Amino acid sequence: MTIITTTPRLILRELTVQDAEDFFELNTNPNVLRYTGDSPFASIRQAATFLANYTHYSIHGFGRWAVIDTQTNTFLGWCGLKLHEEGFVDLGFRLFEKEWGHGYATEAAQASLKYGFEHVGLDEIIGRASKQNKAFINILRKLGMTFWKHDTCDGVANAAYYKLIRESYNSKPLRSI
Repeated sequence: MTIITTTPRLILRELTVQDAEDFFELNTNPNVLRYTGDSPFASIRQAATFLANYTHYSIHGFGRWAVIDTQTNTFLGWCGLKLHEEGFVDLGFRLFEKEWGHGYATEAAQASLKYGFEHVGLDEIIGRASKQNKAFINILRKLGMTFWKHDTCDGVANAAYYKLIRESYNSKPLRSI
């Protein structure tokens, strides 16, 4: 398993086929998928096939990463960067509902931004979410991202787009919101 980065509480590493059961389970919770426009996997096998065919790491040098608790080695969800057909790189994250409210998404997202700007050399990273997904948007704002526009996002109409450019990044501390 390739470790991408670590934080005081988390390991971000490449997803593997061995994550299929956790990946499948994460996407069975309707609360986790509520604002994504995604459908759940039909089976663990379908999740394994998705992971086996996930080529973002080899093609782009980054992707969505497993978020692992350093103390328990537990799969908490995923976080990371994705290059879209439109040419932008977005920050995304999805955690098990029982892990919400512990700061893991913010911590993993901050580590992903740092990796994108400092290791990959990206000039800009965006975050986008349904306008109703207030928790996600609060994290984007806490990370220093600023509102950019409203647009459609993965079939979700009127999504809020935020962005952060490298010059504004500086590994600065999180904003209070």
